[in-house]
Amino acid sequence: MRIRVGGKYQHLVSSAGCACCAPELGAITHAMNKRESGLSRREALAGIAAAAASLGLPASAQTAAPGVSQQARGVLFEDVRIFDGSGSLTPPSSVFVLGDKIRGISRGPTAAPADVALTRINGGGRTLMPGLIDAHVHVMFEALPQVAILTGDISYITVAALRTANDMLMRGYTSVRDLGGPVLGVKRGIDQGLAPGPRIWPSGAFISQTGGHGDFRLPNDMPAAPGSFTFSERVGAAAIADSPDLVRQRAREQLALGASQLKLMAGGGVSSHYDPLDVTQYTVPELRAAVEAAENWGTYVTVHAYTPRAVRQSIEAGVRCIDHGQLLDEATVVLMNEKGVWWSLQPFTEDGPSAFAEGSPNRLKQIEMNRGAETAYALAKKFGMRIAWGTDILFDPKAAARRPRDLMKMTRWYTPVEILRMATTDNAALLALSGPRNPYPGKVGVVEQDALADLLLVDGDPIRDIDLLGRPESSLKVIMKGGAIVKNTLA
Repeated sequence: MRIRVGGKYQHLVSSAGCACCAPELGAITHAMNKRESGLSRREALAGIAAAAASLGLPASAQTAAPGVSQQARGVLFEDVRIFDGSGSLTPPSSVFVLGDKIRGISRGPTAAPADVALTRINGGGRTLMPGLIDAHVHVMFEALPQVAILTGDISYITVAALRTANDMLMRGYTSVRDLGGPVLGVKRGIDQGLAPGPRIWPSGAFISQTGGHGDFRLPNDMPAAPGSFTFSERVGAAAIADSPDLVRQRAREQLALGASQLKLMAGGGVSSHYDPLDVTQYTVPELRAAVEAAENWGTYVTVHAYTPRAVRQSIEAGVRCIDHGQLLDEATVVLMNEKGVWWSLQPFTEDGPSAFAEGSPNRLKQIEMNRGAETAYALAKKFGMRIAWGTDILFDPKAAARRPRDLMKMTRWYTPVEILRMATTDNAALLALSGPRNPYPGKVGVVEQDALADLLLVDGDPIRDIDLLGRPESSLKVIMKGGAIVKNTLA
């Protein structure tokens, strides 16, 4: 079979500026076709790589030629004090990064291998810590108002989401767990180096019953005709499913598309319009259908739920993580602890502006939910629950800009060391619950040998002054993700 690149549509474009008809792509075509004519694989790939480089394609899009040696590139952090999860920073240390992983940690100065093209960063006694992790985000739904997302073109929404992803990374968040939305394409683009952003553990579309927290259809969209799908369903934002069989199908679809875990709506919500907070959504057989689908793929289900009844039903079905739970009672928290269920809890409080109009049904639900935060965190501490930290920002660009301050809210209930562990090591343990569906093999949330090199160099000691992380623009001197430096104000 002969392969051709760029020639078929040459008559449709002008001769200037169109890379698809460039001579370099013709060279790629020639090299690939020569492969069919007996040219060795190594020679063909070398030709392709050279032509791609001349076009200025990003390295991630170029084909590397086997056997063509390139000098390895590394980064050496010197004179840094490491946050390793303990109550104090380490003595001055050196951390050597090669490729996308940490390959060496030593006390004091260290020598890098001679065959590495090395970038040295003198930390000057600053703190080196793991990149932060937000365990509950909606990358596609943060930066625009709800009406814009429900009525806007998906390409416009995606552009806004790319801005959100970049902002997350530049605020020190190198990994996030996305709990609902059409984020799979954004994740792919970030992973391929086409746009900056954090690592994303995607859930795909959130799965909701009719009238549930994930049902954003208009009233005149119901009753829905069999086989009809609204905008949010067509773009992969939501999946409306009623019955165990349909839940199972929608769950399998998300897994097939690349979900690392599944998200179901098991109770009422604040931002949705049909459901009061107290309602319980889905039945045990419906929830169990999703759990079985996830378990067959080696991963898990998390649910949106606030109330004891919604959480107990979810636990009975085999759900392994509860997101929210601000209205739980002590008996239900004890049950969660006995079953080893994760509690992904957000510091929702009444000390900031609301995206909802005062007196509106959504605002009244929000007030009720926010008032439960104090009790929820008290119960979590009392029973030593496995707590994850996240923000769950929706439809509010101003709130997205306050993400760093949301971490500071946790000082109401936890010490700085506990907060730092929660936003790094603990959240990383929740990400690892996705097992073989983990899209990024390797450890995150730690600074240790062979861990993924997602690192922050902080101008100060966040154990003594955790507010440093609330000022990322000035406090984060270096941000590294996967061994690549994305910010360096010390250069």
